[in-house]
Amino acid sequence: MTSKPNHTPAPAQPRSRLKALVESAGFRNTIITLIIVNAIILGATTYPLPAAVSQGLVLIDKIIIWIFVAELAVKMVALRGAFFRSGWNWFDLVVVAISLVPAAGALSVLRALRVLRLFRLFSVMPEMRGVVEALARAIPGMGAIMMVLALVFYVASVMGAKLFSGTHPEFFADLGASAFTLFQIMTLESWSMGVARPVIAEHPYAWIFFVAFIVITSFAVLNMFIAVIVDSLQSKHFDAETEREAAAHGEREQLIDEVSALRREMSDLKAMLAALQLPDGSSINASKREDSSE
Repeated sequence: MTSKPNHTPAPAQPRSRLKALVESAGFRNTIITLIIVNAIILGATTYPLPAAVSQGLVLIDKIIIWIFVAELAVKMVALRGAFFRSGWNWFDLVVVAISLVPAAGALSVLRALRVLRLFRLFSVMPEMRGVVEALARAIPGMGAIMMVLALVFYVASVMGAKLFSGTHPEFFADLGASAFTLFQIMTLESWSMGVARPVIAEHPYAWIFFVAFIVITSFAVLNMFIAVIVDSLQSKHFDAETEREAAAHGEREQLIDEVSALRREMSDLKAMLAALQLPDGSSINASKREDSSE
């Protein structure tokens, strides 16, 4: 008598379990909570605190750092090569590595960059990550606008230095000073009382120069930056909607294919039943018809 083979399902692979863990909502929410707690600790350490409290905060900070290290190690094991194909994972690696730099030594200045750990929220929160990716997509468009802005600045700086350096060297002594003054004017920071009115007192028609510069830079070019960013955000939202619709369409097509396959199997089964014969030579369908007639 032969023994039946054991069909007990094999246990799930450890790497699959780790991958399910790192992709779970609970894991992500835990990391988000630790990042927020770490942010509070970094802010608290900027105030004078009792020695015991300060040491306690430093200890908690170190524990959180090593939790981040363990998190990245688990992700590396779970995702393997896919981990290093993500730019966000590289960002996390660099930020956590900076946090491990010793407080003393030649690289101690990098300790000031440990606050960059807060930017890890970008990598663990899909909503914030989407905004950053949309901004990155807007860079080419913003680059063209920056070239236009730089050209306007250069022309206006040269004109300002030529026109007003004799009477107001503190604002327009040379190209650099003129560009800095115009940057202040573009931001509308004390441009009227601090720069424009003193110049207009010596040059009555200088208001044309300042008003034209503000209209071109502050009201036109800078608003173009906003338009490019908004367009990029809308484009990313549209792409996400398209991907969701494509996924839903694929699921519907798969369901239709499965239903069609099931119908074909039922038709084949009916044909097989019709072809089967009873011991007396009659078919199953004929037997069913005789039973129904009786």
